[in-house]
Amino acid sequence: MSLSFHDPMSEKEALLLNMLQLAYAGDAVWELIVRTELIRKEYNVHHMHSACIKLVNAHAQAGFVSLIYDALSETERDLIRKGRNAHARHPAPRNQNPEDYSASTGFEALIGFLYLTGNEERLMQISKMIIEGEAKNG
Repeated sequence: MSLSFHDPMSEKEALLLNMLQLAYAGDAVWELIVRTELIRKEYNVHHMHSACIKLVNAHAQAGFVSLIYDALSETERDLIRKGRNAHARHPAPRNQNPEDYSASTGFEALIGFLYLTGNEERLMQISKMIIEGEAKNG
């Protein structure tokens, strides 16, 4: 599955971006990955929407960090840490725990970094770990 619609940035260029910029891209990329996976499962639109909401929210994404953390490189862990510590100019949404919101920003920063640098193979490895882990956890 190829997601790339751009010429990849170098890792050096991507690391110069603000973590919130990486998270902004990562949010969209993660939702596209989830939606693609749900379409492959041949769910109807209502079920796809319900399942997507369960996988594309701060609480779920915070849990994904724990699920994949041991398999991450030091650079990937650093991206999550920096993303988690980045502060948006707005508070967490009312329906989200601030700690989950911060952790999800770290997760999204990692996803954005992998996408923007063209590291689709690693992006798919991480996505597969999460999707398989969620399937096991039910």
